[in-house]
Amino acid sequence: MERDKPVMPLTQLKKRKYKVLIQHALRMFEEGAFPSVTELALEAEVSRATAYRYFPTQSALISTVVDEILKPIIAWEPEQTDAEDRVDELLKFAYPQMFKHEGALRAALLLSLQQWAENRSQEMNAKPGVVVNEKLIRGHRKQILSLVTEPLKDRLSAELREKVIHSLSLVYGSEVFMVFKDIWQLDNDEVQSITQWMAKAILNQAKADTAAEAENRVNKKG
Repeated sequence: MERDKPVMPLTQLKKRKYKVLIQHALRMFEEGAFPSVTELALEAEVSRATAYRYFPTQSALISTVVDEILKPIIAWEPEQTDAEDRVDELLKFAYPQMFKHEGALRAALLLSLQQWAENRSQEMNAKPGVVVNEKLIRGHRKQILSLVTEPLKDRLSAELREKVIHSLSLVYGSEVFMVFKDIWQLDNDEVQSITQWMAKAILNQAKADTAAEAENRVNKKG
């Protein structure tokens, strides 16, 4: 008599279902779809209850997918000690990852725009005590840019370093797809090249500002 196969632990079953859902979601996003949780359940051939157990809302779905695809970037550690080299190292590592999952990142941008419009409307018409809908919030960008600019702590004022981080946040992120790809029709290599050039320009300007501030202090003393 053939022995029964061992029953897979529930935790393993959950992990497998989660992986299946993530894989289907990624494929749908890369095909240009913007699936709801129900649509994902149908595509992955799981029950709606199962899908909603993992992703209570579309925002939760997109946020989870983005977290999954950005894991390599979030776990990234710089090898360089100089800030300029660290920024260059980050962009060279991160952009190929983002290009690979451009569809999901664009979905996150679309959701953010939709939520802004919905929240704006609710704020304009809300009654006292009414809470607006949840927002898609991701904070890894602040953490990574703080890490790569850490060597600047001793070279720039806190205010100027913060300005550098704010400026770099427009260079390091999927928002550039809409400008460089959609408007200017640049390819991936061109996007990466120009973002690296912009980052260098930001850092060079910070150096120039620091030098100018130092010169002003000397002139005032004189």
